[in-house]
Amino acid sequence: AWTRGSGSTPTYDGAALARKGVIVVTTNYRLGAFGFLAHPELTAESARHASGNYAILDHVAALKWVQKNIAAFGGDPGSVTIFGESAGSWSVNVVQATPLAKGLFHRAIGESGAQFARTARLADAEKGGVALATAVGADSLKARRAVPAEKIQAVQSFRTGVNVDGWVLPDDVRTIFAQKKQSDVPVLIGSNANEWTTLSSPAQFPKTIEDFHGRIEQQFPGMAKEFDAAYAVKSDADIASAMLGLGRDTTFTLEMRTWARMVTSAGRPAYLYQFTRVPPGPNPAWGAYHASEIAYAFNNVGSRPWAQAADRQLADTMSTYWTNFAKTGDPNGTSVPKWTAYDAAAEPYLDLGDTVTSRNHLLQAQLDFLQQAQQPRQPSR
Repeated sequence: AWTRGSGSTPTYDGAALARKGVIVVTTNYRLGAFGFLAHPELTAESARHASGNYAILDHVAALKWVQKNIAAFGGDPGSVTIFGESAGSWSVNVVQATPLAKGLFHRAIGESGAQFARTARLADAEKGGVALATAVGADSLKARRAVPAEKIQAVQSFRTGVNVDGWVLPDDVRTIFAQKKQSDVPVLIGSNANEWTTLSSPAQFPKTIEDFHGRIEQQFPGMAKEFDAAYAVKSDADIASAMLGLGRDTTFTLEMRTWARMVTSAGRPAYLYQFTRVPPGPNPAWGAYHASEIAYAFNNVGSRPWAQAADRQLADTMSTYWTNFAKTGDPNGTSVPKWTAYDAAAEPYLDLGDTVTSRNHLLQAQLDFLQQAQQPRQPSR
């Protein structure tokens, strides 16, 4: 969530991808307040009259480094693909939106995350920075810069996020895409079947159907009938499944379908997937949980003690799709099943599971409901 992490962990070991003929560059960037703190004083000292989107500027700087240096490693600066998962996928989505990255990359892969919900305005983001300054007891820019990093990191109330600053983001991500002003590149994007199992606590779910209906009426006023058609709950036993599905689709599945639709409406291909393989260990009850596809995309499941033949085969197939796309903008090839590009009528997508299967209309009833429910909250421009 743009709050913690590192690119130097074994999770992102790119050796297996490199063996398929690509060069993998993994970069770090500023996180938490260091990556996203907006503040009126920071804005005032900026020649661009902007603050807060420092993590995205780090991404742009990394892409400029690649343009300048990748040929020394045998790479082609005219054939650059960016890809990331979760907050990394947020980053890919925002980098595709920012005009500062145009011409620096040529394809994009996003796994489980996009930023099509309304983006904060700079003035609102600055309020968060003022609150953080108060929390650390620093009443000037000079004083804040003297605060130990650990003390800033310890402020739990600060929320990371990009803002419409007029420079990095001249408008909402959704609006930039709707106006076809994003980097005009093909995308390979998708999410997992059970994203919400490791990101939620069942203890926080309603316990009775009466409480559940009250929660839904509060969240979707006047749309109880439409909700029930998409996420049927007939008894208390159905509540957890509905809540897990709602969290998954609101946060992930709908965002990825929106991304696919935005790109295809601009005339570029989008390849949509859902990852459904349940890793056999160590927690199969989580299902195809958030981030479980990473080891497969990097073709790194072979070293896992739980890996079965089906896992190794899927990892080889997925990594071939990913590297084919990185090379050409098309994941297809002679050694993998056909992957049909997305279109809004047939809505094809690839099910990456125990077998690799072409399907259509991913969770259509659920996503159409959520799209209808969210429309009043979306930017009108």
